[in-house]
Amino acid sequence: MLLTAVIAYLVVTIAIGLIAARGVRGSADFLVAGRSLPTYMTLTTVFATWYGAEAVLSISVTAARDGLTGIPADPFGASTCLLLVALLFAKHFYRMNLLTIGDFYRKRYGKSVEVLTSLAIAASYVGWTSAQLTAIGLMTNILTHGEVSIDQGILIGACVVLIYTVWGGMISVAFTDLFQSAVVIVGLLGIAWYVGDLAGGPGVVIAAAHDAGRLELFPHGPQANWWEFSAAFLTMALGSIPQQDVFQRVTSARDERSAIRGTVGGALLYFTMAFVPMFIVYATLVVDPSVAATFEAEDAREVQRILPDLILDKTPIWAQTIFFGALVSALLSTASGALLAPTSLITENVLRPFMGRISDRRFLLVLRIVLVCCVATAALFAFNSRSTMYEIVESAYKVTLVCAFVPLAAGIWWKPATVQGALASSGFGVMVWIAFEGGLSERFGVPAQLVGLAASLIAMVVGSLAPQVYTERRRHESHPESQPESQPKSHPLGEPPASA
Repeated sequence: MLLTAVIAYLVVTIAIGLIAARGVRGSADFLVAGRSLPTYMTLTTVFATWYGAEAVLSISVTAARDGLTGIPADPFGASTCLLLVALLFAKHFYRMNLLTIGDFYRKRYGKSVEVLTSLAIAASYVGWTSAQLTAIGLMTNILTHGEVSIDQGILIGACVVLIYTVWGGMISVAFTDLFQSAVVIVGLLGIAWYVGDLAGGPGVVIAAAHDAGRLELFPHGPQANWWEFSAAFLTMALGSIPQQDVFQRVTSARDERSAIRGTVGGALLYFTMAFVPMFIVYATLVVDPSVAATFEAEDAREVQRILPDLILDKTPIWAQTIFFGALVSALLSTASGALLAPTSLITENVLRPFMGRISDRRFLLVLRIVLVCCVATAALFAFNSRSTMYEIVESAYKVTLVCAFVPLAAGIWWKPATVQGALASSGFGVMVWIAFEGGLSERFGVPAQLVGLAASLIAMVVGSLAPQVYTERRRHESHPESQPESQPKSHPLGEPPASA
């Protein structure tokens, strides 16, 4: 019964995505939904893309085990990132009328910086996407009582996400996100009410978490490590800003106001809903304290079974259906958005210069081929990873923090920034980070990504103010190579936006 309901849900999701795909008439529709999303759809795409497996299965358990001080990256850093994007970056992104964030680096600095940062940003999505596929594999394994292995479940999830994303791109993602967000919110709130009632009510659960010291916001005591706490927060808060998925949702809005309001709304909804799975896991520990023994499992991924196992063991079939439907929604929406982002960057900012002047139809074909390759890469990574989803996601943003954030922020807010400064910033940031990851971080007691961020900032300033040995001609106009030969004139979700 439960497995049948989940399969039916998958069929409905795929159907919505394929129906929406009929609105794709060109690469701009595929990449940014024709710049036509209203505020409420911008909000749901922001929320659904970020509210994935780690929020439901991994962050919640990490918080139950380590307290709020153990999750500075997400939801605190992630929500801060979305608010910073909305308040400081959204209007700049939207007004530039670009297809990808890589286009910004080309327009501001030139081709070399575009390729370097685009490759780094695209690489960061491998870990994020693999986390979602790992969760789908875990869920499939649980629902089939072990008859389907986690690796087989990963393959199934990759195929399902690929089916509707490869045809509809951002338009399919937008419509499925709207549907999935509603399921996630209603489903998780319903489960929280039911499990909280089993534990004796919200007051009992919150009191238990407080007494166990799990509600402390900041590290304290002789063992407090402020370096690690700050590094985790900044990695997500700043390292997530130069990301294609955020850029894609901002620039898919139908106007600048929708871009800003939708991103702010998505940030607030994400932050609020992140605490719902935490409450459910806390309630689980109240109902069955023996569950805490799972925290010591040798395979870190095992702790992510706590919530699904509780739902299967302690709740009736209707609650199980709601929970796994919500979980499937979170996984599919995040995975589809995470796969579309590197596809856009690799195709538009790395491969397009080698294609020459091609038709928009052929460019769409290349986009879909690259999407298939990205799915395969993420699945392979998921097969071989043994980390929790929270750890995978947190690690994914280190590379963008040390390579792409400073050139992006300086390119918008610091006029003296030059091509030489941007290349130095990206190059030195990555090299110093790698050096410290190799052992220097433990020796000096400072997280590698913080040292890499500092090196990136210093290199930008020195490289921009020093005599310019390396220069590259920049184009300040719209770039023909970043625009398809024929842009779609129709906007499937509404009227075309006013010119920025």
